Amino acid sequence: MAGGQMIKYIGSKRALLPWIIEVISLLRQLDGSYRVADLFSGSARVAHALKKHGFWVAANDINTYAFVLAKALVEANARVYTKEKLKPILADLMALPPKKGWFTHTYCEEARYFQPKNGQRIEAIREAIEERYSEDPTLKAILLTSLMLAADKVDSTTGVQMAYLKSWAPRSYNDLQLEYPPLLPGEGLAIQGDALKVVEELSVDLVYLDPPYNQHSYLGNYHVWETLVLWDNPETYGIARKRIDVKERKSPFNSRKEAKAAMKELLRKIKARHVVLSFNNEGFFTSEEIEEILKEWGYVVRFSRPHKRYVGALIGIYNPKGEKVGKVSHTRNEEYLFVVTQYRGVYEELLDRVAITSARKAVAVPLF
Repeated sequence: MAGGQMIKYIGSKRALLPWIIEVISLLRQLDGSYRVADLFSGSARVAHALKKHGFWVAANDINTYAFVLAKALVEANARVYTKEKLKPILADLMALPPKKGWFTHTYCEEARYFQPKNGQRIEAIREAIEERYSEDPTLKAILLTSLMLAADKVDSTTGVQMAYLKSWAPRSYNDLQLEYPPLLPGEGLAIQGDALKVVEELSVDLVYLDPPYNQHSYLGNYHVWETLVLWDNPETYGIARKRIDVKERKSPFNSRKEAKAAMKELLRKIKARHVVLSFNNEGFFTSEEIEEILKEWGYVVRFSRPHKRYVGALIGIYNPKGEKVGKVSHTRNEEYLFVVTQYRGVYEELLDRVAITSARKAVAVPLF
């Protein structure tokens, strides 16, 4: 899979994927762990990679755009929704005449996320998807995923939709082009719900956790995708034209006061043999605080490595008007991968075999 076939996403694990897959594959080798749940799937990058490597994956997220991505990239079977079946549909959608409406006015004129020529094509394609393909939810999700991937390649942001650039990004002048998304053969499951509730219904071998790290909600960061998939013409506010429900749909994982209790509650509800948790040093917790929480669940091994920050941080900091403000404080952070198991034998095997992994260092955190 080409790395560019996913949307730009803050906190994306694109560069860390080989590391994550290697560690989870090692757990499968040691303990036969085959069924995995990704409870905060976001762009579905990790869940998609796990499916590609032969795992059965349940991908969950509370946001609708993330559910749509998971429906296409994790649940859909490429043997059923083949290129031969999809290409004529995509060609028909591409041939539609541009259409100016609410979406173009809001996100190309009032705000400037897309050039109007692309906004009008997005509008026409999205209307047609709603009218023609709603009877097959999986096909609809695949087409919406194709549209999101195409729109992402011609947007004018630094990678998040909290603001748009003051001047049009060079890529925004390109023409929108629908392509067959990177579907995979085999089965999977897409779920939309609160992780704290969904986890109660899941029984898997391993749970992968990549929760929000700070006060910024993914809905606020990617509100345009939420509107694109819901197609509900919501009330918006501010220069960025965010959906009004960004103010209302809050997660305890975005609250410094509530995140620790939420993480403990989530762990208590997990029905699995192992947990793999991604985190970095820009979140609410230190690595030591995370370890203390995880030790209540099982035996903990910590991996860490330096990592370049997301593209928006490297480009700079922008205010809601798209003007660059302030300075970039740092361009690298520390990424952590915590492996937690309820089996001492697996824990000891992990420590014995850690030298074969790509992690620079493994730190065992004893329970006693």
